[in-house]
Amino acid sequence: MTLAARETATLVSVPERSLVPEPPLADQLRAMDHLDALEAQSVYILREAFARLKKLALLWSLGKDSNVMIWLARKAFFGRVPFPVLHVDTQKKFPEMYAFREHYAKEWELDLRVDFCPPIDSVDPTLPPAARSAARKTEGLKLALAKYGFDGLIAGIRRDEEATRAKERVFSPRGTEGGWDVRDQPPEFWDQFNASPPPGAHLRIHPILHWTEADIWAYTKREGIPIIPLYLAQNGKRYRSLGDQDITFPVASNAASIDEILLELETTKVPERAGRALDHETEDAFERLRVAGYL
Repeated sequence: MTLAARETATLVSVPERSLVPEPPLADQLRAMDHLDALEAQSVYILREAFARLKKLALLWSLGKDSNVMIWLARKAFFGRVPFPVLHVDTQKKFPEMYAFREHYAKEWELDLRVDFCPPIDSVDPTLPPAARSAARKTEGLKLALAKYGFDGLIAGIRRDEEATRAKERVFSPRGTEGGWDVRDQPPEFWDQFNASPPPGAHLRIHPILHWTEADIWAYTKREGIPIIPLYLAQNGKRYRSLGDQDITFPVASNAASIDEILLELETTKVPERAGRALDHETEDAFERLRVAGYL
């Protein structure tokens, strides 16, 4: 089905002048195909953010999750992304990732902003090596926020990805320094979101928080979303998660297609972020980064 046709499929059709009240969103989603329901919920979140925040941007890490997020944004807004797409660049990504960025930023007609991270000696020296490297993105993001004045950042994190991220909200308030207080988060009942960031602060919006890794791949296959070849196995290895070259490593795998990836995910016990050096450092390293504003 074409992108335009899929866009209209996310909308709920109501007979003109019908006096029958529309069923709650949750009931509508239960009646849909699983991927259609995920898509509809994410489109709803994106439209809510766009309608209620003044200055919005979408964070593009170039990986499978943020590529799905851009695809969803194009559906939500009828073929275009109506806000800037921000890549906070460590300048240490894989060449394939940069080639992907240049090609699809043009093809998808994105308002791409590329901002660079500060040097590693500007971040907390008490962090372990990989966490310290990752912390450059936190500092780079703070600089970008100060530069552009965004009050909302759309980020492609998922609850199933990492234990700390499981505690997130869909609309997550951040402090004036970008920090995250996990103990002080607004309740989110019946798709009612708190879209009022504190003065001088911003919100992180997570449209795919409720998706799983398998959902991402199944949707990517169904929609024909382009992917970076590093996700497919070569010589018995592939990347499940992409980051900086020096702190991201492949895992053993023979999955050379999306179908094979989906089959592999049904049986594997290897965590998605097994190839991230950050996830093998001290237990509190990731938590410290998240509290400080890491994605």
